[in-house]
Amino acid sequence: MKEPNKGGGFWNSLRHGGMPSALASMRGGETGQQTAQQLAFIRSLMREKRRPEVLHTPLSELETVVFDLETTGFSSQHGDEILSIGAIKVVGEEIQEEECFYTLVNCQTAIPANITELTGITNEMCDKAPSLIDGLHSFMSFVEKRVLIAHASAHDKAFLNAALWKTSKVQLTHRVLDTMMLARWLEPNRSNYTLDELLAVHGIPIHGRHHALEDSKMTAELWVSYLREIANRKQVETLGDLYAYLSRS
Repeated sequence: MKEPNKGGGFWNSLRHGGMPSALASMRGGETGQQTAQQLAFIRSLMREKRRPEVLHTPLSELETVVFDLETTGFSSQHGDEILSIGAIKVVGEEIQEEECFYTLVNCQTAIPANITELTGITNEMCDKAPSLIDGLHSFMSFVEKRVLIAHASAHDKAFLNAALWKTSKVQLTHRVLDTMMLARWLEPNRSNYTLDELLAVHGIPIHGRHHALEDSKMTAELWVSYLREIANRKQVETLGDLYAYLSRS
């Protein structure tokens, strides 16, 4: 898909946290045809994504999207929903500071008080947010064919899969790397692998925790830190090499 225009108002809003208002303006003119196009795009992206040649990509050139979700709870199978999506692009060890994504999502369910306290997201904020299909379509347009990265990714993958199936009847086919798995491989004697612990150990400033975009940015710094450590291991040069080593840990 064509790279977003860096100066455009809509995509500029994406990068600076103005996603809700940007997408809200789109929703007013949404038609059945537009929704069909969104579904077609998501389905086509999932069909073509898992190509084997990406495994030969050197880690120094790998294009990734580090992402995070905030949700109403911890079980996508028991009615919990996505509240917000944040993401940032990374190429090799270079974090693309201007290539950010953030959106709230209209979860259409009451947000528990403890989740509002944790994330700062209220029912009123979500009521004005883009629909789930709008949020997913915009997120997948941002991701395109890049490898996804998250911390403790099982949670995020479960919610993404539930949302993709609910809206588009597809499952996520993007390759996903987990910074927690990387930590367990590279730092096997550590007793705690929470994001807060690993950020502190690596000297990465902690701010804005439990905001999807801020968590994505901090996780991106952790990913880059691990990439630099991996670069010192001569036998791990490509994405395929990394998967092979992770599978043994």
